[in-house]
Amino acid sequence: MDMSSVTHHEAGHDRLADVAGPSDATGPNVGRIGRICRSPLGWMLIGIVGVGAVSALTTTGPGPVPVLGTAVAVAVYWAVMRFVARRPVPEIARRGAMREALLGGGIGLGFILVSALLVTALGGYSFSWGGNGFWHVVASAVAVSASAAVTEELMFRGLALQALERLFGSRAAVGITALFFGAAHLANPGATAWSTLAIAIEAGTLLGAAFLWRRSIWFAVGLHFTWNATEQLLGIPVSGDTAKGLLSMHASGSSLLTGGTFSLEASIVTVLIGAALVVPMFVLAHRRGGLLPRQRAAR
Repeated sequence: MDMSSVTHHEAGHDRLADVAGPSDATGPNVGRIGRICRSPLGWMLIGIVGVGAVSALTTTGPGPVPVLGTAVAVAVYWAVMRFVARRPVPEIARRGAMREALLGGGIGLGFILVSALLVTALGGYSFSWGGNGFWHVVASAVAVSASAAVTEELMFRGLALQALERLFGSRAAVGITALFFGAAHLANPGATAWSTLAIAIEAGTLLGAAFLWRRSIWFAVGLHFTWNATEQLLGIPVSGDTAKGLLSMHASGSSLLTGGTFSLEASIVTVLIGAALVVPMFVLAHRRGGLLPRQRAAR
């Protein structure tokens, strides 16, 4: 075995060690409540409640409130991971964050543009200029999309996925969080059983695989952000939620093609493209040593 192979192999083990965290986060003097809080399910729930509360209070706030809320959400996530889970947080490291966000953003942008163009080419969509004011629309899309992307990725990929993979392994954790991610969109306008399954496949599974590949929240955030922002700017409802865009989209034809009132994310075109992207991401995650096998959670 050459030295490059040895280095790659050791790097993979280092990444898994960071993901797994300490093997025993509790000591003999820690009480039952402490053990529950420091278990994977414990810190997952504490973190989700904390980040979710910040999101609920700031996402729809005026002006810069949603953006400020994302900073608070990241701080809450860091505190829960460091002081409750007792594990390092390389997934939110500032070093390389911009590179990861841009890489993920490029994939998210391409994913949505290709999906929308194919639906348009098949006669499902047509577009016209919205006339809603350039800067106002862009600022709104950026603020709302950034807030949603950061808080949802912290909850679903940062907390839920990493906790569940401690118990069931990476692949099962992606499947479980994907189903929860789809179910979380059931209350959205126009949601159906099909749209829930579509979101689980194209978004939950894709973002989970993306996180396992890069082990970076910022990569998943970049993908998620450009996905939502691009849809809004094109005038396409984001998971059924309609907002003013630079363009206005008009749908016609089969709901299987257009996604119906839920729009692009319930289109069979988007589901197939999203599923196709999952495969190479899982392969790359495996090659980088980013898949955690099933193991017992720390007691």
